[in-house]
Amino acid sequence: MVKKTYQKALIILAIALVYTLTAYLGLYNRIDKWIQDSVFQQPQAVSGNVIVIGIDDDSLERLGAYNNWDRNNMANALKALASDPENMPAVVAIDTLYASDTTPEADANLANAAKALPKVITATTGVFGAEYVEDENGSFKLKEHSVLTYDEPYDLLKDATTQGHINAMYDVDGVLRHALLYFDVKRDNGQTERVYSMAYEAARAFLEEHGQQIVDPPVDKRGHYYLSYSAVPGTYNDGYNIADLIEGSVPSDYYADKILLIGPYSVGLQDEYFTTIDRAQKMFGVEFQANAIEAFLRQDYKVEMNGLLQAVIVFLLCATLLSLFLKMKLAPAGGVAVLLIAITLGGSYFFYEKGYLVHPFWLPLGILGMYVVATGIKYFRAAIEKMKITRTFERYVAPEIVDEILKEGVDNLSLGGKTCDIAVLFVDVRGFTTMSERLTPEMVVFILNKYLTMASDCVENNKGTLDKFVGDAMMAFWGAPLPQEDAVYNAVKTAMDIIEGAKRVSDELKEEIGEELRVGIGVNYGPAVVGNMGAEKHMDYTAIGDTVNTAARLEANAPGGTLYISRSVADQLGDRIKYTSLGATIKLKGKAEGFEVLKVDELL
Repeated sequence: MVKKTYQKALIILAIALVYTLTAYLGLYNRIDKWIQDSVFQQPQAVSGNVIVIGIDDDSLERLGAYNNWDRNNMANALKALASDPENMPAVVAIDTLYASDTTPEADANLANAAKALPKVITATTGVFGAEYVEDENGSFKLKEHSVLTYDEPYDLLKDATTQGHINAMYDVDGVLRHALLYFDVKRDNGQTERVYSMAYEAARAFLEEHGQQIVDPPVDKRGHYYLSYSAVPGTYNDGYNIADLIEGSVPSDYYADKILLIGPYSVGLQDEYFTTIDRAQKMFGVEFQANAIEAFLRQDYKVEMNGLLQAVIVFLLCATLLSLFLKMKLAPAGGVAVLLIAITLGGSYFFYEKGYLVHPFWLPLGILGMYVVATGIKYFRAAIEKMKITRTFERYVAPEIVDEILKEGVDNLSLGGKTCDIAVLFVDVRGFTTMSERLTPEMVVFILNKYLTMASDCVENNKGTLDKFVGDAMMAFWGAPLPQEDAVYNAVKTAMDIIEGAKRVSDELKEEIGEELRVGIGVNYGPAVVGNMGAEKHMDYTAIGDTVNTAARLEANAPGGTLYISRSVADQLGDRIKYTSLGATIKLKGKAEGFEVLKVDELL
């Protein structure tokens, strides 16, 4: 028993471990991320402190192709923003790179226009890859995620503005889910400089202008953090473009004391990304910056929970639930599974609102998986039980009784038994020993098989359980393994059928080999222990007890062609039987004086 319990526990733990490993190793990442994005990333009310002026198709038609622009267009846009000193934007962030020198006049014009505004953030970019770096011991090691090249504004513009990088990096599924807070750049003088994102610098400048300090989000070892989007594409743009700004069509109170972003807003400029808040529609890079700024202003940061810790929780819960589901019936287990799935999904959202990001798919799938596995194991067990029942009883009872047993099921087919009232029949060939002495062994086997086939057919036809053959004797009983409404009647009818069958077999044998066959039968009714008896690997389904012994004694004393029964049998049958009481004239071995024996005359 202990060994079986141990094996069962190991199987449960193994199943839970296999699922946990598949989840932890990323097998369900795509659907897990899809649920994260669909459930968690929902549009929110924005602060109104961030606006976007787009370089869109209309502005390109009015100002010319973008690749033909010089820096005067952007300079004119900045001058327009500074035209009303009482209503200037708090921060201007230009989401386009001005890296190298062009014409001195245009370069100076843009730098001077930037100086006229309170705060201008210009873009830098880094190109990442792997490179070998020398450590403090002089050894070279491969470092991934290194900044191979770094582009920043030309010197005049760099001196006039604050810089922030505009790098955006997809997750492995092609969705912009994380933002890069910073990266480190190694300068020519050997010093390392940390470059923060444009969104961070813009938010920091805005907050400091209003007497607040920015709070950094939690980042991984490479400086990435999970971005909680606030708005879908189009939210931060009210239809104004850079051409409108240059021409003076944008009222100054629209952008006064706000963070104003200027950047590509045309598909042709190829600065757009799939994001978590709307995976069907791409978001322009300038809108991505606006969402990142909004998150900094709201301090809406999410801590991504440790994956290993989540895996341990999933493993423990799955093992516990599988053990529980195996003990429960399917319907209640299904209800528990549905309830727990709802709770875990709701719990994931609750944690998200509290600032913690978990894998929302791991637990619901694990719960469903453990329920399915438990259901499969139960069906497998049922199939094994059916095979056990069939193998145990198909040799003893009629097919219809086996079917009934399968419908009812059994709680335990191991060693042991239960006490129940049964009708027991014993039958034996009279004079068989003498007959076998004068016949050849082959002839004895022929007679025995012919007789036992007839007798066992009679038992099966009357829904009895064939217990055993012992030489020329046979034992059968009724009322087990399933209760029967008329067990005693069926037992006595079987006995009468055997007597008639023996006459037919005897007539056939007399014609074939000159031998006759006569049988004596005893039937008793009462309590007995019925079940599997023997050893664990070698057991028989049988009945034991005084009721069985008495039936055997009745058979031993019955003359050929005669059925002896006990008073308990006669009482059960009532007026459906005619019999002759022999009183206590026949002494049964092991029975007290006065035991009444009855001879059956006719079954009605």
